Amino acid sequence: MNSSVPNRRVSCGAFTLIELMVVVAIIAILAGLTLSTMGYMNRKAARSRAEAEVAALAAAIESYKLDNGLYPQMDNPSSTSMANVTTTNLYAALCPTGAGKVYLEPRPSMLNTNSTRYSFIDPWGNAYNYRTNTNGNILVNSNFFDVWSTAGSTNTDDYIRN
Repeated sequence: MNSSVPNRRVSCGAFTLIELMVVVAIIAILAGLTLSTMGYMNRKAARSRAEAEVAALAAAIESYKLDNGLYPQMDNPSSTSMANVTTTNLYAALCPTGAGKVYLEPRPSMLNTNSTRYSFIDPWGNAYNYRTNTNGNILVNSNFFDVWSTAGSTNTDDYIRN
């Protein structure tokens, strides 16, 4: 009783190892593209947020000057070092806790609350910088004020300025 059915290989519908490796490679490439795009988008969003915050600070400083006749005092007007030009006094002038007009309502993410005196910080966690012509010292834009963020960079061309 020998049957005359030829010996055939039964197909199970499974994938070969090569097909699985190709699919894994495609998924890895797509994941890499997605992650690099997300990094770019996060940097772009942080820069846009810093630009908006610098503009809000500049508007609040101008409003303060209109009411008081002068720009808020710098933290350390005798310092020529850029590292010592911060916004602690600026915060006190624009966001008084007692009586006084509030010129800026900062979001919590814009505040450095790690010390006893608040200051403004940029999206990278660095302090915004502020300076003005105080006591006749000639600084950049001596008839005005400067507010800037280092944008997480040491290259001054990348700074975000008013």
